Amino acid sequence: MEAEFVACSAAVIEFVEFQIGETAIELGLLVVADEVYGHLAFGSTPFVPMAVFGSSIPIITLGSISKRWSVTGWRLAWLATSDPSSTLQKSRILECIKSSLKIISNPVTFIQGALSQILDPEKTNRDYFSESTDLLREAVEIPCDKIKEIPGITCPTKPKGSLFATVKLDFSMLEYIDDDMDFCVKLAKEKSVVVLQGVIVGLKNWLRISFATDPKYLVDGLERLKSFCQKHSKHKY
Repeated sequence: MEAEFVACSAAVIEFVEFQIGETAIELGLLVVADEVYGHLAFGSTPFVPMAVFGSSIPIITLGSISKRWSVTGWRLAWLATSDPSSTLQKSRILECIKSSLKIISNPVTFIQGALSQILDPEKTNRDYFSESTDLLREAVEIPCDKIKEIPGITCPTKPKGSLFATVKLDFSMLEYIDDDMDFCVKLAKEKSVVVLQGVIVGLKNWLRISFATDPKYLVDGLERLKSFCQKHSKHKY
């Protein structure tokens, strides 16, 4: 099933999260909230952490320094729990999580040593985060504008957060391309441009394009993408 991209207001998001909470209470479920990208919201819809609705249900929130602090290769993350009725303790879920940490690789020591500095608000002030989101807000305009010029690719909704634009391939306009995997392989071979094939994240025949790079490289990459699609277009340019 293809994903639907819907622009939601903050009120809608809060309503959806409320509904999730109500359903979890009714069925006796815990909620796992992946909020690694939570603070990279730069649109009109603010980020609302799931934990604010956690007064009645157990919530496990996943966080990471990789995206918000721009150190993607460091692979350092954490779990935070909201457990008002001690459900996670009574069910021994927390015990299982702690046990699993003893059998998996830990972050290297210099990363662990840097963490206290990274999380110190006096050393990483709020200006850093506002500047990062401002840069992303400006950068996202580049792929959204350029993709309008590229045959066979559409961007259904302008991203309002994260680092990526998710775009759809239209094979009625392209030839000699089998699917998104074939598209990405040929694009890399012919134009030395790498984008993520959507099938990897469950979106067959979509692409994920990162805009978290220097604008001049982003423009160059999109021009190469345009040239590639024009070459494979059924309507020659």
